[in-house]
Amino acid sequence: MKTLLSCPRKRASSIPRAECAARPRHLEGLPVTGSPLSRGRHPQVSRRAFIVLLGGAAAWPLAARAQQGERLRRVGVLETISAELNATNFEALRKGLRDLGYIEGQNLTIEYRSADGQVDRFPRLAEELVRAQVDVIVTRGTPAAFAAKNATPTIPVVMAASGEPLATGVIPGLARPGGNVTGLSAFTNALIPKRIELLTAAVPGVTRIAFLQNMSNPVAPPQWEALNSAARSLQIEPLLLDVRKSEDVARAFATASTQRVNALAVGNDTVTHANRRQIVELAAQHRMPAIYATREFVDA
Repeated sequence: MKTLLSCPRKRASSIPRAECAARPRHLEGLPVTGSPLSRGRHPQVSRRAFIVLLGGAAAWPLAARAQQGERLRRVGVLETISAELNATNFEALRKGLRDLGYIEGQNLTIEYRSADGQVDRFPRLAEELVRAQVDVIVTRGTPAAFAAKNATPTIPVVMAASGEPLATGVIPGLARPGGNVTGLSAFTNALIPKRIELLTAAVPGVTRIAFLQNMSNPVAPPQWEALNSAARSLQIEPLLLDVRKSEDVARAFATASTQRVNALAVGNDTVTHANRRQIVELAAQHRMPAIYATREFVDA
């Protein structure tokens, strides 16, 4: 489940007539705080009418039309995987921008940066986007959101998805995220027990379940606590498989096999997402029923 974060509301009298006219009908009712392209004007970075696009079941956001003519817009994308592996989502982003009148090669440039499953690359990639003078940075995942937030206090950062951004400290509040960060929040912790219930209902007789996740991700420890509690309430023994780099994935499955794990829950993180095809294949090889955080694993 995801929710759209809103920004502080202005009085209607403070919104220029031209801005109101430019606001797309599908954005009516969303709070307005100025333009995502007006970086540097105020520490509480403004945004005009924006946010619509994808991120799996939801949509990725981006800015609607600004009031400064047809200068070239630069959109930075800070992703967990390459544009090739992310083709479905990336094309949806492009289509959404085209629908708003932003066309690559004409009035739009997209600066795509991928961590390729290596979380420690995010800070450097975020700094690259800042140096490229992008107008907005679209991120996916909590580590990417943190990296973008730390790289700039002025360029708007739009989270396509972030697990529990309030609990992890990415934003100070859901209704008023403040600063230069807004976007979509995934309530990951609340869904963990339900996933365990669904998995055990589909596969009766589960006695030991493993949680495959990168525990260096700020969203991971609360997820493990939720899974641990849910599993024990069902008289199932939980086992943690911590994967912090690609090389850890095969070793984790070897451990699961040795420990006689007969069910698997996979968290959504830069490492697991970048290695989702290998994870699905290893689960099949080990005949291990698994439940995943996103459909992209199933479609791998």
